[in-house]
Amino acid sequence: MASISEKEFDLLSNYIMNVAGIQLDKGKEYLMEARLEPIIKRFNLTGYTDLYQKAVADSSGKFKTKIIDAITINETFFFRDNTPFDLLRNKIVPDLIDLKSKTHGHRRIPIRIWSAACSTGQEVYSLAIMLKEMFIGSDKIDLNIVGTDISGEAVAAASYGKYNQFEVERGLTSYHLNKYFTKVSKGWRIKDEIRSMAKFDRFDLNQPFHSLGKFDVVLCRNVAIYFPMSGKQKLFQKIAQLLNPGGALLVGGSESLAGIANDFIPRHYLNGVFYQQRNSESKAAPVAIQPIPK
Repeated sequence: MASISEKEFDLLSNYIMNVAGIQLDKGKEYLMEARLEPIIKRFNLTGYTDLYQKAVADSSGKFKTKIIDAITINETFFFRDNTPFDLLRNKIVPDLIDLKSKTHGHRRIPIRIWSAACSTGQEVYSLAIMLKEMFIGSDKIDLNIVGTDISGEAVAAASYGKYNQFEVERGLTSYHLNKYFTKVSKGWRIKDEIRSMAKFDRFDLNQPFHSLGKFDVVLCRNVAIYFPMSGKQKLFQKIAQLLNPGGALLVGGSESLAGIANDFIPRHYLNGVFYQQRNSESKAAPVAIQPIPK
């Protein structure tokens, strides 16, 4: 198949921006080719212009969904970048429990976490495994993990929780694999004790967030990099509105909210950074400067 032309790239990148809020700048032609060519071949289309015309004319939304699913496929693996998990384990979650224990007394303490753009679920299940091991034998914590993604195919895969050998070898120790997964035909499936800790749903980050409820922790890692500046600003404004007092936002290791989200201030701990709302500064526990002893 011929390479995508400049006109075709402009047509499709504008279409993708309009329907998904994802910005593909010049220089991303290779990505568009790699992601969309399989759709063209599968439906015996003549090329990228034909795909664009089919998507615009298709009232069923089938081609729009296929394009969004293909473009939003993000590389993900279990326990990707240890820093966020270290921050959650040693700082964020303990501080939340301290804060909430003052108002909940002997009642179970709710901890609600949102993984935005969760892809096929590896981040969500990594969180569930980590939290399971933090609170083994404890019934004092009420954990609730929500994973959302714009791709219906990704959400379905995450809900089912089956991964091939290559996928489980990326980030999982043999201990975690054998303890929390069951060997099945052509792969491994997450055990019900972990899968029951999470729920998944399709959600477009460009839509209002009212239906999501409030959260104590939001992970929005390597997501905003695909948004234009105005989209980034709106995204983090909406996230700020759904964080509980003392709540935390985690973004990608190479991302910064400086100049983008004035509602947040950075908190530095160990070798990592997380963000909290400015108006929760006085409510949140002070940031420790020494690691918690193991």
